[in-house]
Amino acid sequence: MPSKNGLLARIEARPEHADEVAALLRGALDAARAEEQTLTWFAFRESPTVFGIFDTFSDEAGRAAHLEGPIAAALMEVAPRLLATEPSIRAVDILAAKPG
Repeated sequence: MPSKNGLLARIEARPEHADEVAALLRGALDAARAEEQTLTWFAFRESPTVFGIFDTFSDEAGRAAHLEGPIAAALMEVAPRLLATEPSIRAVDILAAKPG
């Protein structure tokens, strides 16, 4: 299995800013691609105002670097204005995977 280290983030937008949050997540793809230790990165929409990110990393150092990187910084910068609540970001351990 290529990775055992992941992150799962839940992001709830203020209803009037949901489109901005969606655009922010779409725009973060290039930054995720530039992170060598980020193996997979998915941004998704769960409901009109709830979004998420799931990503995996080559090791714990990669996960830590991602949390200190530009995507997390951009999210935390806009959080007070665009989000209904603080983002929930949890470290997860991958038990099994079927890579694409």
